[in-house]
Amino acid sequence: MHPSPAIVPGRSCGTCTLCCRLPDIDLFDKPANAWCRHCIEGKGCSIYADRPSVCRDFLCLWMTEEALGEAWEPSRSHMMVYRQGPQITVLVDPDHPDIWRREPYHAQLRAWADEAEPNGGYVIVFWQDDVFKI
Repeated sequence: MHPSPAIVPGRSCGTCTLCCRLPDIDLFDKPANAWCRHCIEGKGCSIYADRPSVCRDFLCLWMTEEALGEAWEPSRSHMMVYRQGPQITVLVDPDHPDIWRREPYHAQLRAWADEAEPNGGYVIVFWQDDVFKI
């Protein structure tokens, strides 16, 4: 198991709860784009101190990549971005379907895809039931 990357100094989840809504979480039988039953919107996890490792170990790319500016903060970008080996996954808030096609986001997603391609990697964007490979 790989150690978790370090959090960029000064960054925190704040009131962002996109990771409680956008991904499917099998442990909680929670489908994608539905609120986790433990999430208090705008506040966070009601079981934070006892949250399972699937939640405890997760950090989005904005929390770990210093090069990502404030525009990438999930509560501003309306996207949750994370890395899985050579793949970068982007989960888009259902209320903001085209945000990933706008700048500065689209150019960065293309750059990541171009960088990952020689190693078999790619960028994949999920919005509701739609999937886009960049």
